Parts: sequence; structure tokens; C-alpha cells
Amino acid sequence: MRSGMMVRALGAAVLGAILAAAPAAAQQKTLAIGTGGTGGVYYPLGGAIANVLTKHLPGMQATAEVTGGSVDNLKLIGSGQSEVGFSMADAALDAAQGQDKFKSGKLPVRTLMVLYPNRMHVVTVEGAGVDKMADLKGKRVSTGSPGSATEVMAFRVIEAAGLDKDKDLKRERLSVAESVNALKDRKIDAFFWVGGIPTAAVTDLAATPGIKMKLIDHSDLVEKMNAKHGKLYAAGTIPAGSYPGFDKNNSNADVWNLLVTSEKMSDDDAYRIVKTLVEQQPELVAVHKEAQGFSLQNQTLDRSPIPFHPGALKYFKEKGVGG
Repeated sequence: MRSGMMVRALGAAVLGAILAAAPAAAQQKTLAIGTGGTGGVYYPLGGAIANVLTKHLPGMQATAEVTGGSVDNLKLIGSGQSEVGFSMADAALDAAQGQDKFKSGKLPVRTLMVLYPNRMHVVTVEGAGVDKMADLKGKRVSTGSPGSATEVMAFRVIEAAGLDKDKDLKRERLSVAESVNALKDRKIDAFFWVGGIPTAAVTDLAATPGIKMKLIDHSDLVEKMNAKHGKLYAAGTIPAGSYPGFDKNNSNADVWNLLVTSEKMSDDDAYRIVKTLVEQQPELVAVHKEAQGFSLQNQTLDRSPIPFHPGALKYFKEKGVGG
């Protein structure tokens, strides 16, 4: 009898412990953040964001996931496999409108924050015979990995240059790290990459002994790109000194990066995430200097072609920005 009573008592104690722990477990939220390949900027910044949110938001466990980039991230959010992701503005607009790589249906994506401008790099090396965009004709060129917005924008740059991506190029679909290795081995002649500066993989290429990296000017194509796709792009500059041995300014096309989520995210979660990232910006800048763009001044409606999440707008309104 005593044995039975002891078992029941132990059972009750265990059940009580489980019930007591249940509320704490229920409050623990997981947040998957879609980033990009390991050689780009999205990945280290995504890791920094995950660390900051996990550290400063009680009950939140955030993780950064390696992905193909913007297009993958948007699709993961659409399917509920990720809660947050990095995206270029042009890819986010395509997702919201159900265009291009999102013809299977519109995705209910919203902007949490405008981050920093992504710079289109058209990368080659001395000896490859590429000095201007027209020289890409007949060459072996990587236009970015299949799940990336690099590919989306590369196709638009190529088209604006009067080239046919399928007929005029011997096209590869490689990540930035794979593109760098292929260019080093002379398996390709050039590659497209849209990312922040410096991008680790491009730095690696520029620092390789016996190789002189070159970036091809193409800012003159921005007007044609915007005429067809809307005012998404801007003429920009990758300054001399951005990469080892890179001694002249490159005129390029820029597009803004966004941190996006689903419209299903609660207003409270969106508010807390944005507030934390703004307030803890120095921790993010310590990981990569492009996080300097995570500023209140960049949160303007004209920099995001898709609507901001209401929770994000609430925080920006409190700070007197977001117009």
C-alpha cells in the first residue's frame, strides 16, 4: 500500500513539475532567419541578428539558416519554414506581386526594416578579355545561384546591356564562393554578385597572389532597368580600396536590402524585433560594417516597394520616422 502511495505521490510530483514548466516552454519562441551563402554578407549579418535577438529578447531563440539567398528566403517565409529573411527589394516586390520566380502565387510578405544598399559586382580578372559589359558576349559567366536575387538582378543588367542571357553567354549558376573558385581556376571568365562591401568571397579573390581583380562599370544601365522594372535601382559606386589592390572606383547599380517577414507575424513580435535591432545596432556593426545601414534614417517608405509590417511602423512612428 505504501509502495502504491509512493508511486502515486511521485507521479503527482512529476506531473506538477511538467505543468509548472509548461508556461515557460510555451513562451519560448523559435525564429528561423533565412540568410544566404557562407561567402556573402547576409550570412554573417544574419548570425549577428540571431545572436542579438536571442540575447536581448526573453523567450526568443533565433537561428540563422544558410540558404540560396533572397528568392529562397521569400519562399521559406511564404511556406512558414522561416519567420524572417533577408531580401533584395526587387525580389520582394516580385514575391508580393506573384511575378518572375513567384508565378505560382503572391506571397504575403512585409518589411520589418530597410537595411543597406546591395551593390552589383560584375567581377572579372585581368587576362580574361572582359573590359566592358559588351565583352561578356561569348564568355563563360556565372549569374548567381538559382535561389538568389543575384540571378534576378543579373538577368536585368544583362538585358539592359543588350545581351541575351541564354544565347550570348555560356552561363553557370554558382554561389559567390563557387564563382570565385571557378574564376581562380579560369573555368569562368566573369561573375555577377549582388552584396554588401566588403563581401568575404570577393575579398578572397582580390587578395589571391598572381590575380588582378577587376570590376566592370555598368551604372549607365540603371535607367533602362528602372524603365522596365520600376524605380528599384540606383546608380552607385563601389569605392577604390573596398577590396585588396582595388584601386579605382567602380560605377555600378545598387538595390536596397530588406529584412522581411510574413504578414502573419504578430504586431508585438515585429515591434520587439525591430526595436531590439535598432537599439543594439553597435553589436551588429561589430560583426559587419554594413549594419551601419540599420538606422532609423533609412526607414522610409520609398525604399521598400512592399508594405512595412504594422508592428515595425508602430516603432518607427514612436521614433518620428517612417515617412
